[in-house]
Amino acid sequence: MRLGINLGYWGAGMDGDNLAVAQEADRLGYDVCWAAEAYGSDAPTVLSWVAAQTESIDVGSAIMQIPARQPAMTAMTAATLDSLSGGRFRLGLGVSGPQVSEGWYGVKFDKPLARTREYVEIVRKAMSRERLSYEGQHWTLPLPDGPGKPIKLTVHPQREHIPLYIAAIGPKNLEQTGEIADGALLIFPSAEHLEDTAVKYLRAGREKAGRTLEGFDVCPTLPLAVGDDVNGLADMFRPYTALYVGGMGSRKQNFYNQLAQRMGYEKEAAEIQDKYLSGDKSGAAAAVPHRLIDQTTLLGPVERIAERMQAYAAAGVTTLTLAPAGFTLDERIAALRAGTEALERSGLA
Repeated sequence: MRLGINLGYWGAGMDGDNLAVAQEADRLGYDVCWAAEAYGSDAPTVLSWVAAQTESIDVGSAIMQIPARQPAMTAMTAATLDSLSGGRFRLGLGVSGPQVSEGWYGVKFDKPLARTREYVEIVRKAMSRERLSYEGQHWTLPLPDGPGKPIKLTVHPQREHIPLYIAAIGPKNLEQTGEIADGALLIFPSAEHLEDTAVKYLRAGREKAGRTLEGFDVCPTLPLAVGDDVNGLADMFRPYTALYVGGMGSRKQNFYNQLAQRMGYEKEAAEIQDKYLSGDKSGAAAAVPHRLIDQTTLLGPVERIAERMQAYAAAGVTTLTLAPAGFTLDERIAALRAGTEALERSGLA
């Protein structure tokens, strides 16, 4: 099992530290550094900044949002980043959610699975440097009865095949991801529930494509906090968990809330959402069960984290992405180093 890091969103108050964290991860031999985007910093700019100041660590978008860019633009960006980084770019894609897609980008959040499939097909065709033509339900290239003609990408990526990941939560999205992608980006993963909430659907998608999970990258992100007080460490992540389970999306469309329900927290997920959407964010945080936090983060001393890593590897994880927590750069660097130590102790390195 490999290790990665996730820098989250640029502009969250830790920008100066993030580069130092990425450089330390590079020095420690971490496999990949991911950066996110929502409606603030964009991922490609951050990744180009990190790639220019690191040596061997891959850089990946977790995620570049599908409604934000036409697929050919995404192919151009991926090819450029792969070329500039010396073949270290990984393309992570996702549909985002209804509020961001429609409120920020002005793109209807309809038929996300079909849109994702077409988007991936166009991106891959463009990156292969074929002349680009496509007829689908959502995109037609070139536009009919106009001056457009099939053209091909002029930039040569460093590699013939840039790894493509999809952020997936729901069963149908997970199955399609297994079918059409090289890896899956997962959030709020519980080792105890991973087979039933994710891996079995990814496996079904691979089987649909005539493949197995061999070579497919199962890549969840987990917050990491090191120390002896597990309960105290868990409390750090109450607002984070409440935000996603309670407030990320609407009452009818909150994929994280639905995931918590599939993990057996139906009653608790409903209470968290009720409190959060009524404006009681502190009450929502207090309602998050300790066990839910503990199952979806890496908490405690190095020995305990090593045991949890073994559980994730046994559940099918191939790249474990860490989000090292800390109020200072020194604390985040210490967490990063503890992650490396835990992996070595686990016997999985």
